[in-house]
Amino acid sequence: MNAPPPPVPGPAPDTANLRTGVPVSDALLALLPLIGHWRGTGVGVVARTGAQFRYGQQITIAHDGRPFLAYEARAWLLDDEGGLLRQAWRESGFWRPGAGPDDVELVLASNTGQALVLAGTAGDQRWELATVSAEHAPTAKDVDGERRLYAVAAEQLVYATELAPAGEPFAPHLNAALDRQ
Repeated sequence: MNAPPPPVPGPAPDTANLRTGVPVSDALLALLPLIGHWRGTGVGVVARTGAQFRYGQQITIAHDGRPFLAYEARAWLLDDEGGLLRQAWRESGFWRPGAGPDDVELVLASNTGQALVLAGTAGDQRWELATVSAEHAPTAKDVDGERRLYAVAAEQLVYATELAPAGEPFAPHLNAALDRQ
């Protein structure tokens, strides 16, 4: 009788807690404050119409010891009292160190059919990025670009984005404050 094969080892687990898991790559020093589980609320503006909406969001930024951070975000729309209206967008991707010590890259794909590559700089717990590539699925809305500003302050991840729908100038889109969980 043949013995069963040995179990296949799994990958190093992701961790969003700097106190556990494998050591963080030295290449990620400019991105280190982003690591964590974040949850909170924000306000958005539909770029084409100016209509405002409220949303909840959770973001997880984790590492597995290699020189990138895994990023996953989920959002849901809220009514005026803070109750759930419906699920909204999801996006996932990777934060990566850029060519220089303060350069960063963010590669994203969303359930809305967009694929974006953003690049920018890291500062004092602040990251400013702009689109260098924007593509979309055939059935998705065309987006020319996005600009994002993230900051970590007092155990909160705060961010603001601007969106340029196809053929339109950049306009405010999202801003939120998410608490570290």
